[in-house]
Amino acid sequence: MRYRYLVPGDDFSMAGKASAEVKRILGQLGIDPAIVKRVSVAMYEAEINMAIHAGGGVAEADISPERIVVTMADEGPGISDIDLAMTEGYSTAPEWIRELGFGAGMGLPNMKRNADEFGIESEVGRGTKVTMLVRFAAAAPAAAQGAEREASP
Repeated sequence: MRYRYLVPGDDFSMAGKASAEVKRILGQLGIDPAIVKRVSVAMYEAEINMAIHAGGGVAEADISPERIVVTMADEGPGISDIDLAMTEGYSTAPEWIRELGFGAGMGLPNMKRNADEFGIESEVGRGTKVTMLVRFAAAAPAAAQGAEREASP
């Protein structure tokens, strides 16, 4: 199942709608609540970053029985130093954003912390793409799965 959402820019009342919808879908699918929380936190952080820094973007969630891949892409200013941006507490958010309670410099680190696999691509003047994969459960090795099926009556 693939879902696509537009993330509006500069509208914090709308930021978080995509992550809330994906959270609802994962809950309906019976995914472990701890995993749903990880996906929701990572996706919400990305939505807020898009609203603050990039004027919005596109969120995609590709859900299979084993995992979810969330892709967040924008056409904002890009990130000139990804290593620095990944540092906890580092933020380029303006003061008025911080006064609203955002911009603490935890967005990218929280995304990485809540994903099993995390990737970020960015080009100054062209935008940023973040990809996060979260597995729903540790899959048993293929050989063990086959043996379990053969042993079942």
